[in-house]
Amino acid sequence: MELSGTITHSARIESLAGSKIANCYQCGKCTAGCPVASHMDLVPNQLIRLLQLGRDDLALTSPSIWACVSCLTCSARCPKQVDCAAVLDALREFSLREGKASPEAQIVVAFQQAFLDNIKRNGRLNELELIARFKLAVLSHTRQLAFLFKDAGLAPQLMSRKKLHLTSERAHDCEVVGRIYARCAPSQPVLAAPVEAVAK
Repeated sequence: MELSGTITHSARIESLAGSKIANCYQCGKCTAGCPVASHMDLVPNQLIRLLQLGRDDLALTSPSIWACVSCLTCSARCPKQVDCAAVLDALREFSLREGKASPEAQIVVAFQQAFLDNIKRNGRLNELELIARFKLAVLSHTRQLAFLFKDAGLAPQLMSRKKLHLTSERAHDCEVVGRIYARCAPSQPVLAAPVEAVAK
């Protein structure tokens, strides 16, 4: 692997993740326990190693950081208390800030943004509103009508199993949720313009 032209964000990633990347000694327990490692181009311990080598540029553009499902298995298994899941979360944040997320990753971000906005507005999940806002956000940038109806066939099955509700009540005290969001809000919005890169 070529190691020239390094771009180092490691100190900022460590600060954001609250974890010391240098503590990792590449035992591989994080990767061995990862349920999506087989779908990654770079597995968790390889991503950590790239950061140790100062190759943050490769880690920030890897699709693997978007494959992570944040199950925290890697963090729980680490014998050196490296919070691998938090490191991958920090990588996603920097990837978005610097415009290095792929169009496919931007669709993931569009869903996350729609989900967070939905909870903030209602205090709990309104499923139909979530689906509508996500689909319309992606459609407005991709102009692919097929995406709008891609999962429509699943609706009857979900409704028959009581997994999809046509109506949803707002939480009694949405202000509590609003205060939680206010305390967690970053100084600069990271998820603004969620699917901008998809249209490119």
